[in-house]
Amino acid sequence: MILYGRNSVREALRGRRRVSRVWATPRAAQEEWLAGAPVSVVDDPAELESRCGSPAHQGVCAQADEYPYADESELLAAPDPLIVALDQVTDPQNLGAICRTAEAAGATGVVVPRHRAAEVTPAVSRASAGAVEHLPVARVRNLADFLAAAQAAGCWCYGADAAAEAPYDQPDYAGGVVVVLGSEGHGLRPRVAAACDQLVAIPVRGHVDSLNVSAAAAVLVYEILQQRARLDRTP
Repeated sequence: MILYGRNSVREALRGRRRVSRVWATPRAAQEEWLAGAPVSVVDDPAELESRCGSPAHQGVCAQADEYPYADESELLAAPDPLIVALDQVTDPQNLGAICRTAEAAGATGVVVPRHRAAEVTPAVSRASAGAVEHLPVARVRNLADFLAAAQAAGCWCYGADAAAEAPYDQPDYAGGVVVVLGSEGHGLRPRVAAACDQLVAIPVRGHVDSLNVSAAAAVLVYEILQQRARLDRTP
């Protein structure tokens, strides 16, 4: 897999998978974080674009092992896990942005279906600013079955639905929590929505009728983070 972009390559060098080679322009090769890395200096940026298939390489790309997906059971075994589950989110930019938010917030991990969903690619790594190199991402065969397993493990599952009656800040997000968000334009599939313990809505006051899925994920994850922080401060 050829990663590209400074954040993506830098975090891969700090992350879990092996980076076997790095190509960089003379200027990028001088970055301190590349010290000790197997760097080959490339004078022509077009060569980097040819290697990674994108003009957004920022002067550096790298050859890395395939992405090491996590096991969903490991996520559920964490103490009071906070997991973001995505139902057929197909846009790599959205997946990357959600992974960046989840990692920044200290979430346990992200879960995506094996089919009809974006997977972790170099574009997703770049969109996540390299967050996928540190955040566990699991792929599951059936998302509704995963939610059932999460409930059996003691987690509560909350699905985001613009038509839900409960506001997003109403539930008690203590303990293990799975936040479920649906695909761009279609929302949660009926079986996935039915597998949730509760559906919650984020209020929209303007003229557009919904938030982008990555923005909705950020709202929900940080609401949970704030609730848990308040609990930690309670004597």
